[in-house]
Amino acid sequence: MNRFEKQIALVTGAAQGVGRATAKRLAAEGATLVLVDRAIEQGLSVVEEIRAQGGQASFIDADLETHAGAQRMVQYALDTHGRIDVSVHNVGGTIWMKPFWEYTPEQMQREINRSLWPTLWSCREVVPVMRKQGSGAIVNVGSNATRGIYRVPYSASKGGVHAATVCMALELAGSGVRVNCVSPGALDNGVRAIPRNTEQPSDQDLAWTREMYEDCLAGTPMHRVGTADEVAAAICFMAAPEASYITGQVMYVAGGHQG
Repeated sequence: MNRFEKQIALVTGAAQGVGRATAKRLAAEGATLVLVDRAIEQGLSVVEEIRAQGGQASFIDADLETHAGAQRMVQYALDTHGRIDVSVHNVGGTIWMKPFWEYTPEQMQREINRSLWPTLWSCREVVPVMRKQGSGAIVNVGSNATRGIYRVPYSASKGGVHAATVCMALELAGSGVRVNCVSPGALDNGVRAIPRNTEQPSDQDLAWTREMYEDCLAGTPMHRVGTADEVAAAICFMAAPEASYITGQVMYVAGGHQG
């Protein structure tokens, strides 16, 4: 399929996991990619993978927890290609797993900074570009953690991503710009390029983490974890022309688990 032929697609958090799988799938279907991540070496490696398979891709490192990082990302895409047709906002991920009252104020702030602001800043900078074009598809990445234990600040962040998606879609409904969200369940993403947490976990930390995963799988009717490729398939569908009458939706890719 060449659903994205002649389209410019921006993917954040593209150095690993869902972002990498999405970028490779978009490229295989004809898109020219702009990959964004803080993991420079791994991000450039994904560029080489795409080029080796005959695709087109470039990379920019940006800290999307900041407005300046999002501005830099979008300006790079415009300077390089002149437009953005698809924008996938994938940066985020819980740092700690423990009961809400065990989080320090600083930890709560870090969770919000990591999993809410990158999507809000990215949308804030991409939306004006797409409105001016009169077309575009934004796909935010949420999480089914909005119904689960031991990740309240992260869950609140992803709940914010879900709500922002719906509200933006309503505001943009007449503009030719669609906004949707794909929300994964538990995934096997392997070793991370940049560890979320470099602290040595205590026995209690490990027990809370184990309980969280057990709770998540117990609530998953398919009784297994998902893969990055399964999530990427849903993201690409939401971004593709055949989804042209779909906006403001939160699609759970979570084995039957609902957030």
